[in-house]
Amino acid sequence: MIRSDWGDWLVRDVEDATPDGVAIWYLGCNGFVVKGREGTTIYVDPYLGLGDPPRTIRMIPVPFDPDDVEAADAVLATHEHTDHVHGPSQAPILANTGAPFYAPDDSVAVARDEEAWTDEWDVAGDQLTEVAEGDTLEIGEFTVHVEQANDPDATHPVSYVFEHEAGTFFHGGDTKPTDEFEQLGNEYAIDLAALAFGTVGQIPDKRTRDPKRTRWYNDENQLIECAAALECERLLPSHWDMWKGLTADPTALHHHAASFDHPRRLEIVEIGDRVDLS
Repeated sequence: MIRSDWGDWLVRDVEDATPDGVAIWYLGCNGFVVKGREGTTIYVDPYLGLGDPPRTIRMIPVPFDPDDVEAADAVLATHEHTDHVHGPSQAPILANTGAPFYAPDDSVAVARDEEAWTDEWDVAGDQLTEVAEGDTLEIGEFTVHVEQANDPDATHPVSYVFEHEAGTFFHGGDTKPTDEFEQLGNEYAIDLAALAFGTVGQIPDKRTRDPKRTRWYNDENQLIECAAALECERLLPSHWDMWKGLTADPTALHHHAASFDHPRRLEIVEIGDRVDLS
C-alpha cells in the first residue's frame, strides 16, 4: 500500500484548480497531471513506488496516495517499465474513477497479465485499452495523438501530443532523439515538451547486482537535440530527480540551449510544481 509523504494536498490542489487554459503538474520521475479549463484531468506515467533498493533508489517524496484521487478522465502510459506502468500507483486511480487506461500493447500486457490489475483491484477489463502510433484519442476537451518514441530500453514506447485550444503539450516518455521528431515539429506547434534527462551512472545490474555503467535518459546534448527537432517553445526536463546515481542538474541546460532557436525557454520545475498553457 502506498503512503504519501505529502498527504493529499497535491491531489486536492489539482481537483480544486480552475485553469484559464491548461494546467500541468509535475509529479516527479516522468509523471504529470494535465487539466483543462473545462475540468478534463489526465494522468500520464504517474509513479509512486520506491524503486527496487539498492538497485534503484527513489530520491524524491511520494507526492500523493492514489487512493485519494477522486477525479480522472484517463491514465496514460508511455511504455512498459515499472516507473511508467505500476499497478499500486495507477490501478487505484482507475478503480476510484472508472477512467480508462491507455497504453501500447506491451504496457497493457503488464497491467493485464503480469500484475493482474483486474484481479488485484476493482478494475474492469475494458478499462485497459491498447493504443499504437497514429492513433488519436478524444479525451474530454483534449485531442491526444499517439506518436513515435525512441527508447532502446523499452519494447514498445510511444509519445503523446496533447492538443487543446490553449496550447499543445508533448510528453516523450523516456525517448531519445529520433528522425521522426522533425516531422512532429513540422506537424504540431508544440508549446511545451517534457523530455527525460539524466546523467550516466553506476547502477547495480538487475541479475548480478554488480555496478554497471548505465544510460537510461538523454544527456544535455541529446535533450536539446530532441527539443530543437520538435521546435518546442518551452522545454521541461523530467526524470532528472528520481534515481540515485542518475540524477542531474537541469540548470546546466541553459548553456546547451543558448545558441539554438528552440527551445526558446527552459521550464525548470521540481516535484509538485505547476506550469500553464494559455
